[in-house]
Amino acid sequence: MPQVTHYRWSGIDPEPLNPLVTRQYIVGVNTMLARIVLKKGARVPLHHHFHEQISQVVEGTLQFLVDGKEVAVRAGEILAIPPDVPHEVVALEDSVALDIFNPPRQDWIDGDDAYLRGTPEKPRN
Repeated sequence: MPQVTHYRWSGIDPEPLNPLVTRQYIVGVNTMLARIVLKKGARVPLHHHFHEQISQVVEGTLQFLVDGKEVAVRAGEILAIPPDVPHEVVALEDSVALDIFNPPRQDWIDGDDAYLRGTPEKPRN
């Protein structure tokens, strides 16, 4: 039987992805919760994944471009992104978001997330 685990964001080291974005995350059995901190002007480039994503903006404002449509998501608002829908994000101000993914993002766990780091993607075998 899976164990119940208690976490504190203060106990999880922030992972710098680039000069404007840091992330922390926890992984459950079937779901991942990430805390993303984006400085004003930060950009997550256009991408898509087979994971369902639910994003809640806790602080600030994020401008999502989802399937070609712009959606401003402000503190206290939530955006549900179905699997395989292309999306990108720009921080209109310093922002904090909580992102839920199902299933967990194995690419993040493996460090195969160059699109977030502003580095070339790893070659695939």
